[in-house]
Amino acid sequence: MRLKLVIFDVDGTLVDSQGLIVEAMNLAFEGQGLAPPSREETLSIVGLSLDVAMFKLLPEADAALRARLVDGYKQGYMQRRAETGVAQSSPFFAGARDVLDRLQAQSDVLLGVATGKSRRGLDKLIDGHGLQGMFVTTQVADDHPSKPHPSMIATALTETGVDARDAVMIGDTSYDMEMAAAAGVAGIGVGWGYHARDALGAARHVVEDFAALESALTQIWEVQP
Repeated sequence: MRLKLVIFDVDGTLVDSQGLIVEAMNLAFEGQGLAPPSREETLSIVGLSLDVAMFKLLPEADAALRARLVDGYKQGYMQRRAETGVAQSSPFFAGARDVLDRLQAQSDVLLGVATGKSRRGLDKLIDGHGLQGMFVTTQVADDHPSKPHPSMIATALTETGVDARDAVMIGDTSYDMEMAAAAGVAGIGVGWGYHARDALGAARHVVEDFAALESALTQIWEVQP
C-alpha cells in the first residue's frame, strides 16, 4: 500500500479568517500612524510569512518599521481572537471538517498542513477547532522561508516518507500553487479563498467547493504510475 499525503493551507482554504486578518492589519498600520492597506491588498498577502507580507505591502519602509508592523499585527490578531474565540473568528468553510474526517479515516491517506501562520497560531487554531491528531505533519512560517519556496512541502514529504508523486497541496493562493509546482507535487486550487481563480494558474485542478475536492484527489492519484 502506497501512502498518500494531502497537505492543506489554512487561512482561505480550511477556515475563513479574513475578517480577523484585515482587522489585525488595520490595527498594526494605525498603531504606527499609517493609513491601512485596502482589504484587497491585505488579502493578497495572506499565506506569506509576515516579514515578507509587510515588505510587499510597504516596500519603502525601513526594516525597523516593518518589524513594528509585524509585532502590531501579531498583537492585534491575538487580542481579537481572544475576544471572539477561534470558532467565530476563523470558522470552517462549509464542508471542510467533513472532508478532513473522511480523508483521515482512509488508511492510506495522511494529512498535513503548510501555512504562513506561526506555530503558536496554528496550535491555537487546532485546539480551538478540536483538530488534535488530525495532521501528521505541520509546517509553519517559523521554520521555513516564505511560500512559494518549496521548503514546507519538502519537509512534509521527508517527515512522512511519502513520494512527491503521491502528495497533493491544497490552497487558495498563487503562493500555494507555485510552492506545489516548485516541490514537484500536484496542486489543487480552491475557488472560495483570497486569490482570484485566474491567479491559480499553476494548479492541476481548481475546485469550487469541498464537495468536489475528493473527486479531484481521485483524478490525480488514478493517473499516477
